Amino acid sequence: MTSNPELLTSLVSRVLRIETTTWGRTNDEYLVLYQGELVKPSHEAYDQLEKALLSYQVTPLFRKGDGNHLVILKKGVLEPEPKKVWVNILLFAVTIISVFFAGLLASYSGPVSGGLGAMWAALQPEEIGQAFAFAACMLGILLAHEFGHYLAARRHGTAVTLPYFIPFPLNPLGTMGAFINLQESPKNKRALLDIGLTGPLAGLIVAIPVTILGLWLSPVEILPDPLPAGFGFEGNSLLYLALKYLVHGEWLPHPGSYGNLSPFLYWVRYFFTGGPLPAGGTDVVIHPVAWAGWAGLFVTGLNLIPAGQLDGGHLVYVLLGERAKKLRPFILGVLVLLGLVWSGWWLWAVLILIFGRFHAQPLDEITELDPQRKFLARLGLVIFVLVFMPIPMIVI
Repeated sequence: MTSNPELLTSLVSRVLRIETTTWGRTNDEYLVLYQGELVKPSHEAYDQLEKALLSYQVTPLFRKGDGNHLVILKKGVLEPEPKKVWVNILLFAVTIISVFFAGLLASYSGPVSGGLGAMWAALQPEEIGQAFAFAACMLGILLAHEFGHYLAARRHGTAVTLPYFIPFPLNPLGTMGAFINLQESPKNKRALLDIGLTGPLAGLIVAIPVTILGLWLSPVEILPDPLPAGFGFEGNSLLYLALKYLVHGEWLPHPGSYGNLSPFLYWVRYFFTGGPLPAGGTDVVIHPVAWAGWAGLFVTGLNLIPAGQLDGGHLVYVLLGERAKKLRPFILGVLVLLGLVWSGWWLWAVLILIFGRFHAQPLDEITELDPQRKFLARLGLVIFVLVFMPIPMIVI
């Protein structure tokens, strides 16, 4: 049925004023390629043609040509296989345990000698409660983020898996996050934006009040001078700095002295280099709930890096199209430079170098964003600037 030229051409001619037709050969990935001009709005044309071709097991692709439109027909319709949900449930259960244990490590204040049994016996009830609070807040942020993606994909009819959580035992956070797997390409850039941006926005909606609550529970104390070996500072983003100021009324950590620098220059230097360290100054003694909120802001910043298959990569792709690939060398250069202060950025640079060459490609690349979605895409990039942490962690 799909090899009937008259049938396919008749269906396509209802949405496209056909100028040229190119039939694929045996080794080509397409059945036929039509060039011409769409006779109705592209999103309406795609929906109509997709529905008309479904029973013939043909998938249409819309692409921009050189001054015209391309309609490419491919043989076959993707029918995602159902995934085994027990894998998602098992990973989530293990992640709960791993994150709870990380919460215990964050809240524990007893002796560190004598093994795990002695440490468990030394745990105080309030420390166990803090560990539960950390786990609940951390998992709540991750669940909001991933189900933001999941529900947006389902709303657009895009096949998607349930979230896969990644446990990371003995890590300060207890997890490496979570991900969903799109089982088919989004229909157009509008769907891709909704799927990519809803996750970070949903996670941020949970992370901000969690961070505010956690900072309210975190006392401000004087830092030792000199700072002891192993002393650590969590990294700062513009938003995290602002939330600390909102709760405690000062920019933290507050140094004992600005030295020869103005406060502004001190903060610019500290923000991007982690120095000079604020020995003898003041800082929050971060509560486990604040630690979970901070982690939520950090993870949001990572996901919004504007490269490849990351959420931020989707944002720049729907705004810039193929021109988004030109940002990749700049992003890599910035990460390499930041890696001189925090070596973890070198791992991210390698990952983006390997996997960041590709962007999610919608079935319909002709349909552009509407004004509301253009605003949201730009807002997503502004959020990236606000939550990105140049130096995520400083340990003496």
